[in-house]
Amino acid sequence: MHVLQHKLKEVLYAVLPVTLLVLILHFTLTPLDPPVLFRFLIGAVFIIIGLSIFLLGVDVGITPIGQLMGSAITKSNRIWIVVVAGVGLGFFISIAEPDLHILAGQIELVTSGNITKFGIVVVVSIGIAVLLAAGLVRIVYNFPLYRLLTILYLIIFGLALFTSPEFLAISFDSSGATTGALTVPFMLALALGVSSLKKDSKASEKDSFGLVAIVSAGAIISVMIMSIVTRQDKITGKLETHAASSDSVIMPFLQELPTIAGEITIALLPIVLIYIIFNRITFRLSRRIFHRNLMGVILTFIGLVLFLLGVNAGFMDAGAIVGYTLAVMDQKAYIILVALVLGLVVILAEPAVYVLTRQIEDVTSGYVSRRAVLISLSLGVGAAVALSIIRILVPEVELWHYLLPGYVISIGLMYIVPKLFVGIAFDAGGVASGPMTATFILAFAQGAAEAIDGADVLVDGFGIIAMVAMTPIIALQIMGFIFKLKSAKEGVSQEDDRAAYGAGEH
Repeated sequence: MHVLQHKLKEVLYAVLPVTLLVLILHFTLTPLDPPVLFRFLIGAVFIIIGLSIFLLGVDVGITPIGQLMGSAITKSNRIWIVVVAGVGLGFFISIAEPDLHILAGQIELVTSGNITKFGIVVVVSIGIAVLLAAGLVRIVYNFPLYRLLTILYLIIFGLALFTSPEFLAISFDSSGATTGALTVPFMLALALGVSSLKKDSKASEKDSFGLVAIVSAGAIISVMIMSIVTRQDKITGKLETHAASSDSVIMPFLQELPTIAGEITIALLPIVLIYIIFNRITFRLSRRIFHRNLMGVILTFIGLVLFLLGVNAGFMDAGAIVGYTLAVMDQKAYIILVALVLGLVVILAEPAVYVLTRQIEDVTSGYVSRRAVLISLSLGVGAAVALSIIRILVPEVELWHYLLPGYVISIGLMYIVPKLFVGIAFDAGGVASGPMTATFILAFAQGAAEAIDGADVLVDGFGIIAMVAMTPIIALQIMGFIFKLKSAKEGVSQEDDRAAYGAGEH
């Protein structure tokens, strides 16, 4: 019970700032119809309760299962088992990711079904599966992370030349959305399980980072290939706030419940079956631990259902309406300012960000303070959301105008910062684009795109998750470079880049 209370507190801090901001806007600039406002508040409650239960389920069930499977496939000493297991686990864990379902649902909604939710989820999951296997093989063979990321992003830049603008935004957003609340803990657990069996403890510490970054590239590549193969380059989007037109407060929730429960059941069932099979063959856990892990999966199911119910029936429509109302105002400075504030509060309130900042502080033995990291991330993500809105307001500004120089800088920094920071920074991209980004901020941007003449909901409404995922990569690598300079000034040896943070590797 104490653990659940702790999770509730963390999630409350994550959701409350956005909720309060919407209420302030409701009483000032963007008044909402009573049914929409009440559904938003009920949705916020569902999100808080659901995400808390979900995170508890992840801790109790998903993470232990991930660590067990990571250790089991590595102990086999057969690379083909690592590859097959990586592909299977990557596919099924991606299928179950709530943030990906939210994004895919929005894509289906704005394209009027021309791009289906099922199609996006499957394509992204295939990309995740292949790159997860590649990431695990990288850990086994000690292939440098920065070299693999360089290769992957060169492939991405090459594919981008043949990818339509509509799919360019969707592909990078898929990268951020798929590394969400379910996949990140599971993948980190897998990476830890595999790397912990290595004899070199320092290499093990370093290799436990970076897997999220690798699989993120898989999502981008798979959607780009989908665009090139299907040649769906003439798709236009239109935003439909399906629940907003209803005067009922409760009915939208009741209508969404059966669909969501069915989807989550199908998504989690393969994980349960794989766990049961692995337990019979390899794990042979005691009955108490086996049932405890299964209870964690059940809690994950309950939490996911409540979370997605709150998102689909309450949060998304309110976000879209707020974005639309601000965008139609004569004074465009209002929407840019609100976008900046949204970015600031969302990143500061994400529970996963606090985990990351504690980790950085520990690894650098306090040289890089938690406060400095939080400030850097906050300003970076705030700027990312504001720049995304400017892109919507100014038709001449395109997504690649931001992403190309941003990722060129990110890749360039990999070669000059301590290698540990490379994995941490790229993983931070997945951490930053959390539940609040995939829900309210995405809907906010789409509402703004619908309101602006010359903007397209599909081209301009998407891409904001990509921006939020990119800025932490740059911010944390700059922090790593500053730490490197600071260490050099104090006369710390930087042999192999590890000596600078050797105190943090134990």
